Amino acid sequence: MLTKFESKSNRVKGLAFHSHRPWILTSLHNGVIQLWDYRMGTLLERFDEHDGPVRGVDFHKVQPLLVSGGDDYRIKVWDYKLRRCLFTLLGHLDYIRTVNFHNEYPWVVSASDDQTIRIWNWQSRSCVSVLTGHNHYVMCASFHPRDDLIVSASLDQTVRVWDITGLRKKTVRGAPTAIGAHMSPSSMHEVGVGSNTSASSVVSRVNADLFGGNDAVVKYVLEGHDRGVNWASFHPTLPLVISGADDRQVKLWRMNETKAWEVDTMRGHSNNVSCVVFHPKHELIVSNSEDRSIRVWDISKRLGVQTFRRENDRFWILAAHPQQNLLAAGHDSGMIVFKLERERPAFESHADKLFYVKDRFLRIHEFSTGRDLPTLSLRRAGNTQAGLCGGHRSLEYNVFNPSEHNLLLFSDQDGGTFELLAFSDDIAPSSQGESSDLKRGLAVSVVFLSRNRFAILDKNRQIIIKDLNNEKRKSIPPPNPSTGCMFFGGTSGRLLLRSDERIVLFEPQSRRVLAELQVTRIKYVIWNQDFSKVALISKHGAKSPGVNWLILDLGITIASRNLEQLCTVTETVRVKSGAWDHRIFIYTTLNHVKYCLANGDTGIIRTLDVPVYITKANSKQIFCLDRELKHCIISIDSTEAKFKLALEDRNYAEVMNMIKNSKLCGKSIIVYLQEKGYPEVALHFVDDLKTRFKLALACGNIEVAMNTAYEMSDDECWHRLGLEALRQGNHQVVEMSYQRTKNFERLSFLYLLTGNVEKLRKMLRIAEMRRDIMGRFHNALFLGSASERVRVLEEAGQLALAYLSAISHGMLEEAARIKALLESTDQPIPSVLCDAQLMQPPTPILRSDNWPLLTLPTNTFRNSHAGEADSSEIADVTSSPGWDADLDLNEQDNENGNNEADLDEGGGWGDDLDIDDNIYDDNTTEGKYHEPPDKEASAPHIIPVAGVSPEFRWCQNSAHAADHAAAGNFGSSMSFLNRQISVVNFHPLRSRFLLVYSASSSSAPGLPLSLAHQVTLQRGSAVIDAGCLPRIATSMPRLIETLKASYRLFQKGNFQASRDKFYYILLCIPLIVAESRSHANEVKELLNIAREYVTAVRLKHENASESGIRQMELSAYFTHCNLQPSHVALALNLAMTQAYKGGNFITAAAFARRMLDLPDLIAQSRSELHHKAQTVLQKSEQKARNEFKLNYDERNPFEIDCRNLDPIYRGNQIERCSFCRSAYAGNMKGRLCSTCNIALIGIETLGLVTQAQNKG
Repeated sequence: MLTKFESKSNRVKGLAFHSHRPWILTSLHNGVIQLWDYRMGTLLERFDEHDGPVRGVDFHKVQPLLVSGGDDYRIKVWDYKLRRCLFTLLGHLDYIRTVNFHNEYPWVVSASDDQTIRIWNWQSRSCVSVLTGHNHYVMCASFHPRDDLIVSASLDQTVRVWDITGLRKKTVRGAPTAIGAHMSPSSMHEVGVGSNTSASSVVSRVNADLFGGNDAVVKYVLEGHDRGVNWASFHPTLPLVISGADDRQVKLWRMNETKAWEVDTMRGHSNNVSCVVFHPKHELIVSNSEDRSIRVWDISKRLGVQTFRRENDRFWILAAHPQQNLLAAGHDSGMIVFKLERERPAFESHADKLFYVKDRFLRIHEFSTGRDLPTLSLRRAGNTQAGLCGGHRSLEYNVFNPSEHNLLLFSDQDGGTFELLAFSDDIAPSSQGESSDLKRGLAVSVVFLSRNRFAILDKNRQIIIKDLNNEKRKSIPPPNPSTGCMFFGGTSGRLLLRSDERIVLFEPQSRRVLAELQVTRIKYVIWNQDFSKVALISKHGAKSPGVNWLILDLGITIASRNLEQLCTVTETVRVKSGAWDHRIFIYTTLNHVKYCLANGDTGIIRTLDVPVYITKANSKQIFCLDRELKHCIISIDSTEAKFKLALEDRNYAEVMNMIKNSKLCGKSIIVYLQEKGYPEVALHFVDDLKTRFKLALACGNIEVAMNTAYEMSDDECWHRLGLEALRQGNHQVVEMSYQRTKNFERLSFLYLLTGNVEKLRKMLRIAEMRRDIMGRFHNALFLGSASERVRVLEEAGQLALAYLSAISHGMLEEAARIKALLESTDQPIPSVLCDAQLMQPPTPILRSDNWPLLTLPTNTFRNSHAGEADSSEIADVTSSPGWDADLDLNEQDNENGNNEADLDEGGGWGDDLDIDDNIYDDNTTEGKYHEPPDKEASAPHIIPVAGVSPEFRWCQNSAHAADHAAAGNFGSSMSFLNRQISVVNFHPLRSRFLLVYSASSSSAPGLPLSLAHQVTLQRGSAVIDAGCLPRIATSMPRLIETLKASYRLFQKGNFQASRDKFYYILLCIPLIVAESRSHANEVKELLNIAREYVTAVRLKHENASESGIRQMELSAYFTHCNLQPSHVALALNLAMTQAYKGGNFITAAAFARRMLDLPDLIAQSRSELHHKAQTVLQKSEQKARNEFKLNYDERNPFEIDCRNLDPIYRGNQIERCSFCRSAYAGNMKGRLCSTCNIALIGIETLGLVTQAQNKG
């Protein structure tokens, strides 16, 4: 059984597959109906209107409808698009067992405990027929897929087949076509249900309702079961009926036009048979029972061929998908969707040929010509029946010896068998025949090793090298005893060996491990054409406690020939197949064709209607096999992948060619270009104004940004444009932006910086017109006009400040006049400071049109696109309207009538910006920026864009959590730790994250009024290159010093302080980077030491707070912690003393013997402990008894449960922390570890990564 989906819920009583969507309906005993997507493992909808258990559900084949029937005697028809119940059908008088839609007619058939079967018209919402005849509960009823028949099963021990031809002829014509349409009175009169019907018709309808009409008649009554029949169903194509009953038997019936008879009885169930169905694709019968089993029966042999059992759950219902090889079973705690066999074909392609197995023949398909002919007859194809593991699982072609054409076929039959075939190159029809050179054997896995050698992995997990005569040449033990599978190693003489959590590149000749990669459960290995790269496809599921679905570890790992990891891609659905198209790996999932590049970039190429298996790929199409082993060619467009490759290779000419000639579009490509640092390339794909404006700012393209800002007319965009232009030194655009946003304060300050005195005076007049006191004062201050400042202060009523300004600037007449005003109003005369200094505006350094910019080489993308640029596309800053129009000044606010004329003098402010940048001569005003006119200066240049930061390189170069934390990317660092060691509680690690981040950089003080200069600290080299990595604060020497200090504290008995230091070491280990494999082993050893001591201190604390039996038990467990010898002696002394004082002399003697067996130490305390142990041993042997029975057996190996601090003896289930490997009882799976307090217990992960892994 291949489980595809599993849910946890209340007891499932009804199941139904959707005909073409990956949906399944489940009806529960608590009255809830659930709609699941079994492909994605998600709950889509929940319907809850029934009162009591719902026993039957069904999907309509075409309409968006579902029907349900329950113990509330109601049948409900639902619209799953509207997510509501459309109507309710009433008529049954007892529990409704099953409901079923007709494939063509608007009918629903229902079976009930009221001993009747009813047929309903869901369009007219009425009952059209009542079938009576059963004299006990009717357990099920369903329509025939093609004929006008109904089969029903009842507890009266019979199965009945009903003929409804008369009902079809009578009622189908008059039914409305609209879903839920209400019938008009005239139409109701036509079908005989109107209010004006005659009394005779009413009586006939009542009689038909009570006793059944003659529209549906019993055709056959099948008797043979000894007890009540629970289920019966039709075969989809053959005249067969299957039934299951409480007599624990499954009976097969055959029928013809005149009679029906029992064909055979299948026995094997040990309890009531709940449900039985025909397999949709194969000649099989599937039944389930309350004996907690599902059994598969062969129709032709009438024998049981497979049995699947659950430990605690009884099965109640089965459903078969009408089109796919899928089954579903409902049980006491949920349901499962499963297959009986693998549908992946056994195939392999080489050069222009595809080798695959179909219909007991080895076939060869030529891609170029399309020829497909059987080449070799397989004499013993095994039992080809589905679900028997008899089909071929894999096919391996000998690429080292293409002249002889050798193949290895592997199947799961008999625990694993292989067949070695040899055949000629001719694929003509005349060459069909049986292989004369066929060798067989038993193996767990098989693969070609060289031209005339192949390797098998036998059941004893030994690698056996054989020649092409199937004779053993050598036997080699694998480097890992848990090796479960072998794959082709890319070159002659190499193997890829898969164990639980890693894959190993192994050389059998020298018995060396060449490389190792931590990847979980590799399923398929696909090499590219030159064997320089390999795609490792993972496909593994594991149940998680408290979760309704399987946690899947699905994805693709791209590695080099020497198994160096280049990238990893995670998928949420299963990867079905893949093939290399040069540097692009194209793969299929259940519903998509996708691509993956070696740098980790991925994308979707197209969607799929049905799963297919890629056999060969090229740039425009992929060759595939479907599950029916039919060839198909699918057109694809891999331009996006080639575009990303061209960007990676810096082939900018090809990039621009794709931009011009292809249809690349979408937000994903825009985001990709932004992330990779090519925002100006993304500009070519964007029509949305906001996105275009953001990209233009990101790449420093002021012209495009200004054009876009004109079209958008948004003040926020002009403000951002002004900031970017100011950063680049383009103060003309800054002036334009401030003008558009009417930002007077910033504009005045800009004129101050550029030394534009004339425009400052105009800004002063504008402030006066706007009656802006502070604006006038600031502009007067910028101009250095003391008289204007005095006038502004006087008008504002600040006479004292006006007097001080006048007297400080030597304006004696003005000062005297203001002094008189102060005296007339009895205001005090302010005193003038003797050291007062005059305030003068600063002198601008440069008065040129724009501040000087760094001259850079012309951008490659602009060069390639320069021919398309038009001068009309560049915004003309000088053609902007005058400021009077932009500022919308009101003439009535002007106290001086000629102010507006003054402002317009010289053609308006826009004309003041009309400066010819190319005209400079010797008479130019001093301070102008001189630039020699040359061709290079007139060429278009780009603004410097931000380069790739070291932090970004760190994240790209490493897959270690510490490197990402050093870069400040805490999210990805936490994600790595969660995947590697299942960390979920990051609060204890917060200080470690901050330390690693802060220690990865330093800062140097800059010039006055400038920011400090940040300096990143590199690991290994100070040069920031493509492969740079950060320096990590935590190092092994520092942790070793901490460990020594912890030992000293433990020796002194300062347990709390020692525990804090050991716990500190535990928290440092996830963020430490080992330089070599030996250092990595030291880190893991340090982790084990810290874990043992943290547990030991916990035991000591508990021991101090307990008394009696529990105290003696804790001290006994304390002695089994893996501590230093001197610390073990102290622990044994404590346990011996407490056991002796507690009266357990036999236990005390055992501790004394263990202490005497310890290596001798020179310390004085050691000799005292020796003497004490000898004394206790002597006296304990004299008394030789135990007063109390302890939960402690020193002869039975155990581990300490770190939650309850109790022993877990050998043979009991043990779950371990994913990080620190602390031991726990089996019921602790999925909970937080008590030792490290950061990781979950019992979760299968990659394990602790201590060496930085380059991501390519």
